[in-house]
Amino acid sequence: MDTFKQVESFVNIASRGSLSAAARAEGVTPAIIGRRLDALEQRLGVKLLTRTTRSIALTFEGAAFLEDCQRILHDLANAEASVSLGGVKASGHIRVSAPAGFGRIHVAPLMRDFLEMNPDVSCMLDLSDRVVDLVNEGIDCAIRIGELPDSSLVSIRLAENRRVVVASPAYLARFGAPAVPQDLSGHKCLSLGQQRGWLFRGEDGETITLKVSGRFECNDGAVLHEWALAGHGLAWRSLWEVDADLRAGRLVSVLDTFAAPTTGIYAVFPQRKHLALRVRLFIDHLKNHYGRPDYWRQA
Repeated sequence: MDTFKQVESFVNIASRGSLSAAARAEGVTPAIIGRRLDALEQRLGVKLLTRTTRSIALTFEGAAFLEDCQRILHDLANAEASVSLGGVKASGHIRVSAPAGFGRIHVAPLMRDFLEMNPDVSCMLDLSDRVVDLVNEGIDCAIRIGELPDSSLVSIRLAENRRVVVASPAYLARFGAPAVPQDLSGHKCLSLGQQRGWLFRGEDGETITLKVSGRFECNDGAVLHEWALAGHGLAWRSLWEVDADLRAGRLVSVLDTFAAPTTGIYAVFPQRKHLALRVRLFIDHLKNHYGRPDYWRQA
C-alpha cells in the first residue's frame, strides 16, 4: 500500500506541477506528499524530480518512470471499472502473426468472432510464412506449426498437425499410387520451394526424410493444393488444409501407413510474468475451437 501511495503521489505531483496541488487532490497535507516522494526516490536510488521554491521539473529518469506509472494506474482503473460493471472485460490492441494459409482458414475467422465478443479489443493480423521476431516487431502472439526450436518464447500447444500425401483420383488413375515412400522417386511431386524433404515413418519406427522432385515447384502451399486438385502430381499437405477435399473425394491420401508422427500447432508469445487479458482470452478462444472434434470438419 505504501508503494502504491508513493507512485500515485509522484504521478499527481508531476501532472499537477506542485506538492500542494497534489496534496489537495489526495486530501492530505503537502508534508505527507513530500515524504512519499522522498521515500520513493530513496527506495529507487534515483532523483525523479528537481524541486526549487518556484518549480518542479522531471529528471530524465523521472520522465521515463512517469510514463510507466501512468500506464499502470490507467490499467488498474480500467480493471476496477470492468469488475464493477459486472465482469472482467478485455480491451486494447492485439497483434497476431500466423502462417498465411493456416491463418486465412483457421485464424482470421476466429479472430473476427473474438472481436465480435470483445468490442473493446482491436487487432492487427499479420499473415506471413516468415518467422517473425515477436519482441522486435511488437507481436503479442504468433501461431506456429511444427516442432519449435529452443528459445525464450513461451508456447501453448493448441492442436495436433498431421501431414498426408495426396493426389487427385485422375492422377492416381493415370500414374498409379506409390506403395512405399521410396516409390516417390518415380512420381511427379509438387514441391514447396526449398523444402528439405517429405517426412515418413521408416520400418524401424524412426522418422526418415525423402527428397522429392517434379516439374512443379512453388513457395505457396495454397498453389500446391490447387495443383494437386488439378491432377498435376502428389503433394504433402497438412490435414487441416485438405481434409474437406479428402472427405469429398476430390483428393485421395496415399502412404498413410508410413505417415510421420504428428507435430503441433502452437501459440507462442514473449516471456512475461503477466499475459495481457486480451491475449490470454484470444489464445483460449483458439484452443477451445481447435479442441472440438467437429471444428475441423466444419472448417
